[in-house]
Amino acid sequence: MSEVFLKKVQLSNGEELAYREREGGKENVLLVHGNMTSSVHWDLVIESLSADYKVFAVDLRGFGESSYNQPIETIKDFSDDLKLLCDEIGVRDFAIVGWSLGGAVAQQFCADYQGYANRLFLLASGSSRGYAYYATGADGMPDPANRLETFEAVKQDGKTQLVQGAYDAKNYDLLRQTWDMLIYRKDKPDSNRYEKYLEDMTTQRNLAETYHVLNIFNISHVHNGLTEGNGKIGKIEIPIMITRGDEDLVVTKEMTDELIEDYGDKAVYKELTGCGHSPLVDDLEGLLETMESFFKERTSVNE
Repeated sequence: MSEVFLKKVQLSNGEELAYREREGGKENVLLVHGNMTSSVHWDLVIESLSADYKVFAVDLRGFGESSYNQPIETIKDFSDDLKLLCDEIGVRDFAIVGWSLGGAVAQQFCADYQGYANRLFLLASGSSRGYAYYATGADGMPDPANRLETFEAVKQDGKTQLVQGAYDAKNYDLLRQTWDMLIYRKDKPDSNRYEKYLEDMTTQRNLAETYHVLNIFNISHVHNGLTEGNGKIGKIEIPIMITRGDEDLVVTKEMTDELIEDYGDKAVYKELTGCGHSPLVDDLEGLLETMESFFKERTSVNE
């Protein structure tokens, strides 16, 4: 197994981004993590992806080992950081893989910066129309009749307070219960990895901001109920694969249907059977096969 190096790079905007790098062949892959995670949670993929690929896995601003000097206000703040990182380390012509939040970041990146990514793999991704944040009801469940509109409202909501409280207290038991209930369906990480993942979750310094920027994100051509789409999705012309676990409790089928509708024949869709929100753990072998097959396609998905 190739050695993995943790590196850091200073960006021109004053942030410092950490990333993990694994040596490989001439083909590059850039992994972008989801909310409540960092590059740490990509470890199984980094360790197991074919040696044909050189792998980069970033810690987004405010996650993991990266800095959080300026608060994020939009998904574009994350993707602009990615562009600066790519310029600093000189990486181009890569497949970009976005998981959950990372899917929204990857979409924004590909829309804004053509010529960097050569294909886009969306893994249990937030919709091109965002990820709505609904107020936590008295029963502890999201109230779909009450979509929150402001950062302050999101910050004060019960779900944000609960997770942030677990972070602050390093309440790994509560975080584990949450992931066991919502994320993992068929399998769970081994105890050592799980402990590492739980510790890593508490490094996040932008929980409320992340919920908010996902809530207002919309690169589609339609209104999402809160914000008007800016239509930037039309600028993404590279091959796209959309994937979702059929037992995902975080990214709904409706969100994935929005992606499929918005990308149309630019994208192909594959359902990952028996998987929840973390196919990386539920079915690593199947995920790697799907990813590598897509990466090897050098021509348009429409041909």
